[in-house]
Amino acid sequence: MNMQFDPTSPEFRTHPYPFYDQLRAFAPIFYWESQNMWFLTRYEDCKALLSDRRLGHVATPGNSMLFQNPPDHTRLRGLVNRAFTPRMIEKYRDRVQTITHHLLDDVQADGHMDLIAKFAYLLPVTVIAEMLGVPPADHVLFQQWSKQLVKGLDLADKTAFQEALEAALNAFNTYFSSLIAECRTAPKDDLLSALVAAEEAGDRLTASELYATCRLLLVAGHETTVNLIGNGVLALLRHDDQRQQLQEHPELIASAVEELLRYDGPIQLISRTVLEEMAYQGHTLRQGQVVGFLIGAANRDAAQFKQPNQLDLTRRNNAHLAFGHGIHYCLGAPLARLEGQIAINTLLQRLPTLTLDTEMLTYQDNFVFRGLETFPVSW
Repeated sequence: MNMQFDPTSPEFRTHPYPFYDQLRAFAPIFYWESQNMWFLTRYEDCKALLSDRRLGHVATPGNSMLFQNPPDHTRLRGLVNRAFTPRMIEKYRDRVQTITHHLLDDVQADGHMDLIAKFAYLLPVTVIAEMLGVPPADHVLFQQWSKQLVKGLDLADKTAFQEALEAALNAFNTYFSSLIAECRTAPKDDLLSALVAAEEAGDRLTASELYATCRLLLVAGHETTVNLIGNGVLALLRHDDQRQQLQEHPELIASAVEELLRYDGPIQLISRTVLEEMAYQGHTLRQGQVVGFLIGAANRDAAQFKQPNQLDLTRRNNAHLAFGHGIHYCLGAPLARLEGQIAINTLLQRLPTLTLDTEMLTYQDNFVFRGLETFPVSW
């Protein structure tokens, strides 16, 4: 392989897909010695090993279900599923639409905005904060905590911001301890009250599990949707034929969002730990080593997707891996889809002349979550 693999480099983070093409062709499964980490780039390999129970997580007490293995994961997922139901998500459809219109009302007369700061960030943080019973005055705290917590999921050395990460965790837990106490004495019609009340076979979420679940919902339900909206709108602005097709046929939005998730998804990397030594495709994966699933590469695999580097909003059989696969499939996927569909369709209908102001775009300094730092647009 005649290339230097460095997923933390600005070049890789800005334009990863040419690198992925080379990796799939010349090193579909490779070992990154400096991180003691294996990487998978092909769709078939990623899908197979995401379902392999020999890979999982090294969990610690109180962690969210994202970092748990069965049977603990099964118990936690079952409890949270009783609260985070499709019915509860669907109940927010009208609210998501209303928030979207309000955000566009605030900027429409200006003729320009940073689409990330003024729209893509504010919609999901408002929704998930409302779902968790956080009053509007405190939504800005959510944004601050989320930025710190997301850094803790990246590949980069965390020592530089470990203090800020721990401060965000402590502040988050302190804040939610009072909210949870209120829900125990005076339950409301929101997700947090439902999580507190969730019970199955006489079991409940512990306090630490509640905190961890709320953090997971904040980060996964917030950051993922920010990047889905940002990356999706950018792809449409760079493919005018597809953008025009969606504006003329808004009923295509469900298929369009699936294609935008595949084409330039919000999550680029999913990690698992080898729980027991195993052989795979001629390689020996040793216990304790980490396996990185390069989801962005798998979703551009020509063995699975016809003309994978082409954006096609009407693509059929689009079984992408943007939300993962297997028992850890993203719990918040239905909410992210709902928000993405409403946000993108409403934006295109309300601002039909939306234009990208510059091609000099900066991506967040995070490889796991792929998203723009700023996104200047005008109309």
